[in-house]
Amino acid sequence: MSRSSLPALAGVLALLGWLAGGAEAAGTLTPAGSPQLPIRIREHHVAVVLNNGFARTEVTQVFHNPNNVDLEAVYSFPVPKSASLSEVTICAGEKTIDGEVVEKERARQIYEEERDQGNDTGLAEKDEYRTFQFSVSPVKAGADTRIRFVYYQPLEIDTGVGRYLYPLEDGGTDEAALAFWTTNEQVDEQFSMALELKSAWPVDEVRVPGFADARVDRLAPGHVRVKVERQSFTLDQDFVFYYALAENLPGRVELIPYRADESGPGTFMLVVTPGIDLAPLERGADYVFVLDVSGSMEDKLHTLAQGVARALTEMQGGDRFRVITFSSDADDLTKGFLPVTEETVRAGVELVHALRSDGSTNLFAGLAMALEDLDADRATSIILVTDAVTNTGVIEAKAFHELMKKVDIRVFGFLMGNDANWPLMRTICEASGGFSVGVSNADDVIGQLLLAKSKVVHECLHDAELKISGVKVFDCDDELLGKVYRGQQLVFFGRYEAGGRAEVTLNARLTGQDKTYRTTFDFPAIDTGNPEIERLWAMDRIERLETREDAGLLDGNEARAAIADLGVRFQLVTDHTSMLLLDDASFARHNVERDNRERVAKERAAQRVRASEPPKNRRVDQNQPMFPGNEPSRRGAGAIDPLTGLLALLVALAGAVALLGKRG
Repeated sequence: MSRSSLPALAGVLALLGWLAGGAEAAGTLTPAGSPQLPIRIREHHVAVVLNNGFARTEVTQVFHNPNNVDLEAVYSFPVPKSASLSEVTICAGEKTIDGEVVEKERARQIYEEERDQGNDTGLAEKDEYRTFQFSVSPVKAGADTRIRFVYYQPLEIDTGVGRYLYPLEDGGTDEAALAFWTTNEQVDEQFSMALELKSAWPVDEVRVPGFADARVDRLAPGHVRVKVERQSFTLDQDFVFYYALAENLPGRVELIPYRADESGPGTFMLVVTPGIDLAPLERGADYVFVLDVSGSMEDKLHTLAQGVARALTEMQGGDRFRVITFSSDADDLTKGFLPVTEETVRAGVELVHALRSDGSTNLFAGLAMALEDLDADRATSIILVTDAVTNTGVIEAKAFHELMKKVDIRVFGFLMGNDANWPLMRTICEASGGFSVGVSNADDVIGQLLLAKSKVVHECLHDAELKISGVKVFDCDDELLGKVYRGQQLVFFGRYEAGGRAEVTLNARLTGQDKTYRTTFDFPAIDTGNPEIERLWAMDRIERLETREDAGLLDGNEARAAIADLGVRFQLVTDHTSMLLLDDASFARHNVERDNRERVAKERAAQRVRASEPPKNRRVDQNQPMFPGNEPSRRGAGAIDPLTGLLALLVALAGAVALLGKRG
């Protein structure tokens, strides 16, 4: 920790995914052996709005210092994937301070200077993919301190099912942190979760597994409110919300733009939901299950084994499977590929149920073994289940990128734990043309694995490429898509120079034939309804810079400079920028511009307008459907069929069963 003239250090809090956990569970942290009483959590309130293609999460915590001395506190939570932290406010008594993003070193220097002078100050920093950390000084003796923060995330829908996760569960991967801190996870007084879903498309089903007391109010076909209120709540269970869109929805293109005036560029989020039926592969496929059995997987191994065992029983005649485990070293449990028979599947299920966790994490060894002895005449996919917190053997992301580029094989990754290393998993999956999801213990890993299997046993669109013409667009790296799988929704961010008529074209190969899908629509000259899109675009750019740097495709100094510039311009906490909290006079004294105050004012004004409006349909290809004649009567459209729709419902429905089994 930083140098401090204050008598003690206290307090930390944790939070995120599709398999999820954090360096610490949610709660206040006190150094082991500290003579001070832990900071208490009096209240924990969460307000979530899912609308216009993204989620807004606002968290308010009320802490109480029971000691007779002032303390410096640290408040921490796992970094939710693709989250753009945009607001932080601290209230102590009558004093309120809020945040501006500046370069990381400068922010730390100013914070320490103000803290050592006894002034009210705060600092929000990011520790790579692991945690956001808030330092607060002073937390007054015997008094309450209120911390409020806001972050945004893009929404994604797979096979007509959307998912939002608020992470609270311990990830258990950071041994140094777990050894240093003791955790108080208890909310003494009030916990609440208020979630509002505003969907332009009708919603058939919603689920909140593990929260049987959740009150669900359906205000309209696409408008749902969920409320959970509890007393004396323990912050050790992720909150997961599923929503299944109605049947008979078309393939479609949706646009969420923002352009404040005609003097500068606009920013957009484009969501393409393909309405294309993809046929099953006629020949059997090979599956390599690569399973993490290191010590950090101990609390997740039961969930992993259940999911893999169920996936094995879903194999078809003609398929083959192989099971590889890794911890400090890799081991081929099946000694090569086994043909799918009743006997081999039964033996495979027994193997995975007998798995035990121990040792460190040599992920590279597991993947390298999975690439051995492949049959070039058979489609092969790797099902990788891990927290990806590799700490033994080869650990550089660049080496993983080079390894996966050597062969034509797809990796479908499942990330276990809120502090899982999703940047490394992203590098692995993008290099192989696959994809990854996070999974919480509150999720249904069985349903997730079955959805992945449905994707790999059907055709996909190859060499997919999206082009926008007629309007000049820039800073959108997603135009080269590679493969597009069944049920996959495509989300693009970019900027545009001016309003006007644009043509959007999706080119791809399907069953060896070239296919073209196109539509036209207008980019608006001015649209001020969703200013948050600018932050989401900037975070998308930052993640792509990080991925290129990790893969060795971009110089580290160049990447860091670009990330810091984006962080300051769009007021985002990154690995190279931090949010400094001061009062107005102190910001002026340190010559810190109030850019975030202006940006937050615009966002709040737009949010007040949207709060009073019904859900807005953002589809722009009604007059010229991009996928004409492919508006299937399937859940949520996309490249799906009834089986995949059923599997999507498994994700939404079986999570509750899995959680009840875990807690029973």
